[in-house]
Amino acid sequence: ADIMCQEYGKYFGMNVGIFRGGCLTGPNHAGAELHGFLSYLVKCIVNDKPYTIFGYKGKQVRDNIHSWDLVNMFWEFHQNPKQGEVYNVGGGRDNSTSILEAIDTINKIAGKNWSNYSQSEHNRIGDHIWYISDLKKFRTHYPNWNITIDLEETIKQMVDFEKNKLNK
Repeated sequence: ADIMCQEYGKYFGMNVGIFRGGCLTGPNHAGAELHGFLSYLVKCIVNDKPYTIFGYKGKQVRDNIHSWDLVNMFWEFHQNPKQGEVYNVGGGRDNSTSILEAIDTINKIAGKNWSNYSQSEHNRIGDHIWYISDLKKFRTHYPNWNITIDLEETIKQMVDFEKNKLNK
């Protein structure tokens, strides 16, 4: 689908953008054990549930982008679309964290001292040790766009969302 959209966009002059998303998240993200690590980790910590770290001793790094910034990225593209362009989507270096760092940050924000995790020696199939999105191309094409919600604020919103669910 990625290649077809690129080719149709370029060959037929169609305003098509290909957005290669990394860790897309926010307070309403329905993360699960093997998808949406930050959302799922917040749920486990706030609800005092166990969590399994798969491989790399919890040192694998991901960048996270809040859904608000993602939608604004789409909006910027919509305002001045390109033909068959490909963009990496994520939080960039400033919004990257390892699982172990995320645990510390969530604990701090949630006012917890949670450590109910285990480590599996086996990583998820196809998992990367380190991935941070390079946003240079999108920022060059759309200089008015930028990340507006940093990782700490994203986690705070996710923690507040989970805590509010507990109080209902």
